[in-house]
Amino acid sequence: MSTSKRIRVLAAVLAAALPFTTGVAQAGSKSATFDVTMRVIADCTIAATGIDFGTTGVMSGAINGSSNINVTCTNTTPYNVGLDQGTGAGSSGTTRYLAGASGNTDTVELKLYRQSGSGLWGNTQGTDTLGGTGNGVQQVLTVYGEIPKQKAVTPDTYKSTITATIYF
Repeated sequence: MSTSKRIRVLAAVLAAALPFTTGVAQAGSKSATFDVTMRVIADCTIAATGIDFGTTGVMSGAINGSSNINVTCTNTTPYNVGLDQGTGAGSSGTTRYLAGASGNTDTVELKLYRQSGSGLWGNTQGTDTLGGTGNGVQQVLTVYGEIPKQKAVTPDTYKSTITATIYF
């Protein structure tokens, strides 16, 4: 192949490759948009700590104690917190008892209040529950407990398990 023919072939190859190597901008572009969404629903969480009235002998006077219920609800969500009657034998509604262990049939009366010394705390919404409105952060509700003066019972460990329920 002659030199002039080689030059023409090389020129043709360079002419074909040159547009791809010069960094010439593309002729156009197009865009699309999309939405990013999420839905927040009314929601609440609840946690509770127990009440330990300690150790006593003859119950010649009232014994008081308290615990906390921690509630976290989404902002502006109204709620009510109720306490059931518990697991003590003979308990019903806001009348609660602690039961003895292993065959002991004695019971110890227990009162749970929404405010110190008044307003028995039950589980009937709008009647004896404690209400509020969520603000997105934890709110602490205090449970006021009282073992009233009562007859002496058999020495034992007395217990009831109370269920706190949040309605929203």
